[in-house]
Amino acid sequence: MGRARGGITSPRRRSSISICASPSDSRSASGSGRKSCSSSSICLTARTPLRSRRARHRWPPSSARERRYCQGGKGRSELESSSDSKGWAVKSGRLKATYCSPLVFLPREALTSYKTLRRASRSHAQRVEEYVKTGVRIVKESKPCFFLMLGLILCSVALGQVPNLPETKTEGEKEQQAPAQPPSGVHELTAPDVGAFLDGIVPLQLVQNDIAGATVAVVKDGKLLFARGYGYADVAGKKPVSPDETLFRPGSVSKLFTWTAVMQMAEQGKLDLDRDVNEYLDFKIPEKYGQPITLKNIMTHTPGFEEQIKDLFAADFESLDLGEYLKTHIPERIFPPGTTPAYSNYATALAGYIVERASGQPFNEYVEANIFKPLAMSHSTFVQPLPPALAPYMSNGYQLASDEPKPFEVVNAFPAGSLSSTASDMAQFIAAHLQEGRLGDARILRPETVRLMHSRLFALDDAANAMAYGFYEESRNGHRIIGHGGDTQYFHSDLHLIPDAGVGFFISYNSSGKGEASPRTLLWEALLDRYFPHTPPPTSASASAKEDAEAVSGTYMLSRRSETSFLKTATLLGELTVVPDEDGIIKVAELNGPNGKPKRWRGVAPMTFLEENGQEKLLFKPDHDGRMVMILPYPFFVGQRVGLFENNSLLLPVIAVSLLIMLLTLVLWPVAWLVRRHYGHKLEMAPIERRLRLAVRIVFALDILFIGAMTGLVLYGLTHIEVFSDRGNTWFHIIQVIGIVGAVGTLVVLYNAIKAWANKRRTIWYKLQATILALACLGFIWFALAGNLLRISSNY
Repeated sequence: MGRARGGITSPRRRSSISICASPSDSRSASGSGRKSCSSSSICLTARTPLRSRRARHRWPPSSARERRYCQGGKGRSELESSSDSKGWAVKSGRLKATYCSPLVFLPREALTSYKTLRRASRSHAQRVEEYVKTGVRIVKESKPCFFLMLGLILCSVALGQVPNLPETKTEGEKEQQAPAQPPSGVHELTAPDVGAFLDGIVPLQLVQNDIAGATVAVVKDGKLLFARGYGYADVAGKKPVSPDETLFRPGSVSKLFTWTAVMQMAEQGKLDLDRDVNEYLDFKIPEKYGQPITLKNIMTHTPGFEEQIKDLFAADFESLDLGEYLKTHIPERIFPPGTTPAYSNYATALAGYIVERASGQPFNEYVEANIFKPLAMSHSTFVQPLPPALAPYMSNGYQLASDEPKPFEVVNAFPAGSLSSTASDMAQFIAAHLQEGRLGDARILRPETVRLMHSRLFALDDAANAMAYGFYEESRNGHRIIGHGGDTQYFHSDLHLIPDAGVGFFISYNSSGKGEASPRTLLWEALLDRYFPHTPPPTSASASAKEDAEAVSGTYMLSRRSETSFLKTATLLGELTVVPDEDGIIKVAELNGPNGKPKRWRGVAPMTFLEENGQEKLLFKPDHDGRMVMILPYPFFVGQRVGLFENNSLLLPVIAVSLLIMLLTLVLWPVAWLVRRHYGHKLEMAPIERRLRLAVRIVFALDILFIGAMTGLVLYGLTHIEVFSDRGNTWFHIIQVIGIVGAVGTLVVLYNAIKAWANKRRTIWYKLQATILALACLGFIWFALAGNLLRISSNY
């Protein structure tokens, strides 16, 4: 048995294609003594299984139509190009191909060839695109190694999407002539290695998920180790992403700048993190639960506010003044302060307003003067619209890269999420936090303040991830990790710090994409597994695992929710269902793995479940009211077990059946009339019965119209954000009035059922039909009340 180059074993013959873009790579791929390629060519080295010959072919040709032969060894094969053909075709021989990627363990020389091809693609993007088409033809003629060649095609397509890969921003890259070889089985976090690793993943993510572009930065030991842009900031204009210049919208990662500003004010004695926030405001948060809200509560997402989305985003740049927005959008308090984490954008905006009042400067100006300038973050701003000097560098946002670009997103609660920044600027912020507030000669926080800010502040259990002072824990692979994620409608970002390793990571995508799994999460976990490998200690099932699984089963509602408005319906639809499986294992259908299937969690300690083949934990314990709480891996919200009234496992089937009965009744109404007319039958009913029959169908029409109109308006609002503002109030109120009339009409349907049973002339089938219609109306009422659909309010 022989082993072909690239690690492919064949029982009969060997064949391969190697890729090179420089003389050195040509020699490593083809063996010594071969004629080297020119630096501007990409070469294919092929061995045909028919004659075991090796030939090298330069690409592209020097003329529009040319047949070129390159002798390599004793044999030769032939490639032909034509002005009529956009690619290359293999004219003779069957070819097998091997390809290497940093994602798999392949020979070092193959990896070198891949890196060189990537570097060549920076200046030969058009050639790479044509080379991809060449690969497709080769694959069609190479059935024995189809799956290996498929990897080549996918990676090549990813490279083809990046027209010009910007130069890697590294510390000391020029001094490093060649990447150091890591010890066996261990990957050292170096610029060349992390560059090759990310280059093998991110372009593929863009292609597979239909994402336009991404920007990445890696920080190590207080210095920028690596920064690169991938894909496009403007797809139509083919404008590549630059890590130094292209601005992305990191969403809620903006909150870390707000918390940093709060800690600066605390250092100066202008803010006390334990005082009632009402003492710093020019309006008052209504009192409730007999406890004040403090800045510590806000920084840990435990002030107890319900979720609100109205006016969070604006349709244009006529956004409200921050103070005015906060005064007119005070959410209901649904939890006592300091008891239940419930993520709140409003609370963070409130903290930004407190900074504004304590410093005497507008929030944007304060952050610019006290964070951006000291850290030399010259391409960062909270200002909306963007300053003229930065506007040309803003990346478009996309739902899908194949769609049209979306307009700039205006965030009214701007301290919570309006930042625009580059990967290189974000690396400056990361480096300052990893070096206890210092970057070069600049300092934004004292060392003791940074240590406090990164420390655990609130957790429902010692074994669970905790909220720090704005950061949250996301520990993994044996390291304590803190960070923050961020999402606008179209941009999706993550920032991670590993303080004990001195490493930071920032990633942002400018498109929502079409993948079910989160690309940023998969990328981050893959990076951790490569550079911080970890073998979890063996665990065994706890003695009470089976009993615990039964005890925690049920339906859980997230604490981050709207409790008092019609948006509670969205919370009902997003409930988590815990189902005991076998031998102390539970499943949570809504918590899926990268394969799209529900994760399995095994009981390893009392009321503690560990993800099978993973590291995340679910913990369960009663809250202050005695209700069972599911503590999730993310500490800014929890799941709270609900009773039958709010259980979507019952509600959804009930409302589905109820609406189906109503719809069938309306559809069959004219059908029955046509049938009776056709056969000459008359509907024998007393006048009161006829009026009730008509009234029942009007009520059904109103109920269906209400559900359909409300659903349609909300879906329309997802792409037309002005709906969730005062402009949409009239429409929401009209629809809710229709729903209220339909709900009151339930009395008519109930009266009709009572009259049917009281009428001795009616058959049992007629009476059962009237009863079923009444039950359908009651199902509608149940759903409407549980979801607060009938509560008219201008705040939601």
